[in-house]
Amino acid sequence: MKYNHIIFDIDGTMLDSAYADLTALQKVLLELKHENYPIEDLHFALGIPGEVALRQLKVEDVSVANRLWNKYMTKLAHTMKLFDGIKELLMELQSRGVRLGIITSKNRKELQNDFVPFGIHVFFDTIITVEDSSAPKPSPEPMLAYLNKAEVKSCEVLYIGDTLYDRDCAVNAGVDFGLAMWGCNSVEQIDATYYFKTPNEILQVNF
Repeated sequence: MKYNHIIFDIDGTMLDSAYADLTALQKVLLELKHENYPIEDLHFALGIPGEVALRQLKVEDVSVANRLWNKYMTKLAHTMKLFDGIKELLMELQSRGVRLGIITSKNRKELQNDFVPFGIHVFFDTIITVEDSSAPKPSPEPMLAYLNKAEVKSCEVLYIGDTLYDRDCAVNAGVDFGLAMWGCNSVEQIDATYYFKTPNEILQVNF
């Protein structure tokens, strides 16, 4: 299989943001629901839109809670970092002529606040946020939106992510999936076309 496009998820794949994400959510729930949720009970929120996670947690005013979540995330931004090897990987893929894209559950504001400051957004030709498709991951709609926008066939694309939501989004659109094991908490539960222990292993795929 030869891929022309490599699409990446952001959180847990390129950006190590789990601590900030879940600690901020924990603070929101304590403030609004007066409940102290253990971090391990909030891992399900990684990889899905904030509004979806908040609704699952039965937060009454999702809009207020999401703004508060982003506020706490901003305060914890210093704890976020790129995973080792990500920038070097993107540079090498680009040098080989591979087109790069993003499908994320972040909205555009979150993308701007959380991801753009790291400076690697310039590598990507096509970016699909949660606002760019009719349904979020795990629906195939974000992937279908990407295929349409980039004018590429599903067989020419590899999507790399760290959650079951990412996997389902890809597979249900007929796209091969590579699991970013370095950011995944449930490797044994996710079927993938490829399992990558480090970002550098992605370069072993045929381009």
